[in-house]
Amino acid sequence: MRDQGIDQKDIAEADLRTRRGVFRAVAFRDPVDGHEHMALVRGDIRGRENVLVRTHSECMTGDIFGATRCECGDQLGAALDAIVREGAGVLVYLRGHEGRGIGLVAKVRTHILQDDQGLDTVDSATAIGLPVDVRDYGPAARILRYLGIGSVRLMSNNPVKVSALESYGVAVAARVPLLVPASDDNVRYLTAKRDRLGHDLPQLDVPVLDAAVVGEAPVSEVRG
Repeated sequence: MRDQGIDQKDIAEADLRTRRGVFRAVAFRDPVDGHEHMALVRGDIRGRENVLVRTHSECMTGDIFGATRCECGDQLGAALDAIVREGAGVLVYLRGHEGRGIGLVAKVRTHILQDDQGLDTVDSATAIGLPVDVRDYGPAARILRYLGIGSVRLMSNNPVKVSALESYGVAVAARVPLLVPASDDNVRYLTAKRDRLGHDLPQLDVPVLDAAVVGEAPVSEVRG
């Protein structure tokens, strides 16, 4: 099936002043999933290759309320910091991805199973009859094409995300690790992501107190 583009009437752009400086906020309604997503753009990226990009899945508990069960909020901040240091880049904030796509109510239900029965993030979803991951990265690919980006350096620890974007025609020149130190609160979650979902999380092999701080330079890149 031919991938759809985003209609101009479903896009709005304006400067967004933040504590990290000014970004170009590009809000858009995706023609396929119907959600309203946001791309934060820093610098001149149109027509450029190897643009630093983060496609960030919505996580209300981590991004807004600072939950320590996951690393989502820390990754969001670290990705924005990295883009500012780079001087140019894009963060695509994807809504409808809560709990790897199962939704907020279901995600909180999985937390109960994790706390009361010791299930991990994978088994707690399947225990209530839900899939482990139903996220679609088509909206991210469509907005990156709209922004005129030639190729990306993708900030992610998930190799599957690279192949997902490539399946939509996005050229991924490299994967840039975005690591969060393991802690007592998140180590079970991170371990399940590594062992059950295939995420590349080498910090789990380092004692918690010696783990590198997320976002610190230099950042190594994994070439595609």
